Amino acid sequence: MKKEENKKLNIQHNRICKECGPTHINCLTAKEWMKSQVALWEFFYEERDIRDRNIHPAVFPIALPAKCIELFTHKGELVLDPFAGIGTTLVAAKDLERNAVGFDLKKEYIAFANKRLSKIKSQNKTKQITICEDSINIPDYLDEETISLCIASPPYANMLNRARLNKSLRGNQRKNGQYKKIQQYSNNPRDLGTMESQKFAEELGKIYEKILPLLKPKAHCIINITDLWWENKRYPLHIYVTEVLEKVGYELRNIIIWDRRNLVNGAGIFGWPSNYITLGTTFEYILDFWRPPKR
Repeated sequence: MKKEENKKLNIQHNRICKECGPTHINCLTAKEWMKSQVALWEFFYEERDIRDRNIHPAVFPIALPAKCIELFTHKGELVLDPFAGIGTTLVAAKDLERNAVGFDLKKEYIAFANKRLSKIKSQNKTKQITICEDSINIPDYLDEETISLCIASPPYANMLNRARLNKSLRGNQRKNGQYKKIQQYSNNPRDLGTMESQKFAEELGKIYEKILPLLKPKAHCIINITDLWWENKRYPLHIYVTEVLEKVGYELRNIIIWDRRNLVNGAGIFGWPSNYITLGTTFEYILDFWRPPKR
């Protein structure tokens, strides 16, 4: 009988900061902490951010995972991104002296993530590892109670699995490079971006159920999500995700709104004059769960 391969990673997960108290959840000062207490967050792109949708159809700024990493971890601890894409979370982790592991189904994204990481000039000794793998298999690679933060912006169900009509843009700006293109992540049947809303939530729940034992007690789990509009109907993905994660053992701690208005240019009049629909591109949800403490 062939011996089963040991896939466990050799990666550190303990804090290396010396000045933080044993009950502190991060390395922030009280003044820095206060800046995050308002549950309305705004981010800006920097020069290193990837904004080309031909490279990845759903990019987000490095500042988003960086804020969460600073808020919920110490230097040296381990961050997990189950849907790493082109490695934005790992870039933030490397900047902030956190170890990190990112998983993605698409080898092209993993290769691009590694290229981004290789360009960062850093003297810190933390590791950032990318793995091309189905997230359902994450427990094969990591030990229980080693992760201090799980953070991801998973596919928003099958939102991208249709031709882009750019209805949220002004009429003269709709026919851009993405107009009438389908920018799906992949055709892999395990890709959550190919699934309708309820199926997406169910499969996401299965993945996060397996991740839960890997989290340290009271470790946070961040999911960035937005709702889906399809054929004039709203599908509240943020509710579906909350329900499935609570069902498998997580506890919802906070709901934060990502105010994206500063990133939206050329917005059109959406639904006027007979059908009021909020312009979904102007905000997203940042859902903050944790693994409940042992009692």
